[in-house]
Amino acid sequence: MELIQETPDLSAYLAAYEAIDHHHPLVRETAARLAKGAADSYGYAQAAYEFVRDTIPHSQDAGDPRVTWRASDVLEQRTGICHAKAHALTALLRADDIPTALCYQSLAHDDGGGHVVHGLVAVRFNGAWHRQDCRGNKPGVDARFSLDGERLAWIPDPESSEMDYPVLYAEPHPAVLRALKAAPDRPHLWKTLPTAL
Repeated sequence: MELIQETPDLSAYLAAYEAIDHHHPLVRETAARLAKGAADSYGYAQAAYEFVRDTIPHSQDAGDPRVTWRASDVLEQRTGICHAKAHALTALLRADDIPTALCYQSLAHDDGGGHVVHGLVAVRFNGAWHRQDCRGNKPGVDARFSLDGERLAWIPDPESSEMDYPVLYAEPHPAVLRALKAAPDRPHLWKTLPTAL
């Protein structure tokens, strides 16, 4: 699948937005801490990815009812669904001047009823975009940071009408952000997340 930038302006993938608040002190502090142990931008990107994947539990996996959507809130509250965690990773990567996009998949819902939009990021290295999934591993899910072939949580099954969306967004898709911001808790969010983009 060919990934398509929503905007040709690469600087849009470094910019701050409402949900990608990489100028926030907590984002900056976290980025600086992660950068200390990294030899280069690639090492930093992997460290940031693993930090978000492994130290911020996916709220569904953890049974946490809180809904976060802004990167700094995800880092502060240490919880979020895939979209929120993608916002946090995007902010951390952009804080180190690594172009990062938000991208999406349509996957069959866990409860077997319909589909739900799943959030990922794509990082730009060596003139190409590479998708990463920081939702958090669990039994049956083994996502890893990789610039050499995708290691995502899920590969969409076309027979189940699952799909990858090729568009790379500079800021969260409006339908996703609306659902996150309006949800009083995660059970409500599960009913209102978009089923398609």
